[in-house]
Amino acid sequence: MVSGIWTEEYRPSKFDELVGQDEIVKRVQALTNSMNIPHLLFAGPAGTGKSTLALIVVKELFKKNWKENYLELNASDERGINVVREKVKNFARTKSLGEVPFKIIFLDEADALTPEAQQALRRTMENYSVTCRFVLSCNYSSKIIDPIQSRCAIFRFKLLEKKEMGKPLMKIIQGENLTITPEALEILYEGSEGDCRRAINLLQSTASVSSNITDELISTIISSTKPKDVKIILDYALSGDFQNAKEKLLDMMLRESISGQDV
Repeated sequence: MVSGIWTEEYRPSKFDELVGQDEIVKRVQALTNSMNIPHLLFAGPAGTGKSTLALIVVKELFKKNWKENYLELNASDERGINVVREKVKNFARTKSLGEVPFKIIFLDEADALTPEAQQALRRTMENYSVTCRFVLSCNYSSKIIDPIQSRCAIFRFKLLEKKEMGKPLMKIIQGENLTITPEALEILYEGSEGDCRRAINLLQSTASVSSNITDELISTIISSTKPKDVKIILDYALSGDFQNAKEKLLDMMLRESISGQDV
């Protein structure tokens, strides 16, 4: 059994291993094979493969030298103009090692950068475009200033569907010698809401309790509302029985230790 964090241990390392974003993977792979990628902007919800695809691009381009030619920054941790001016500039002004004529900077959660930092980033992208390419990741492309968007090829990631999420989950289940019921898989998908990273973390949390994963066990770990309980509340409300709807809602919130917002 793998003892590390499963999202890292089972992270896809090749283009054909990334699920749920087929058109994006096809286009980005073509750019990578041409050995001359533009600046990239990956936009979309968490857990859909943005960071993973950036890593795959870097490893495909630079092979064993990828660490020397790659800088990763998380804008939500290091907000502000100094990060852009110092770390990015110091890395971008030096030439790459190997045959690829540029290095890559991956800026995760770029929509957390202040407008001032984004303006500084725009100037840096212009000044060092010969020696460096930027891959920006964000949840909302609307929070990225237009001058940066216009300099990037934009790819919009979508939440994973159930059949798409099944492939990486079953790979982990088989690799870790787990057993899981179809009902448990359904609840795992509903609880993750299309976020593959969340689904894998929930699976690992559940597996730490038991290798035989049931729907009851996953529901306990998720601590979320069951659709059938919500349906009962809605049925009461739609029939005009608001007193019973209120009592059922309060009972469910107390029993499951969840907030009204989670419902």
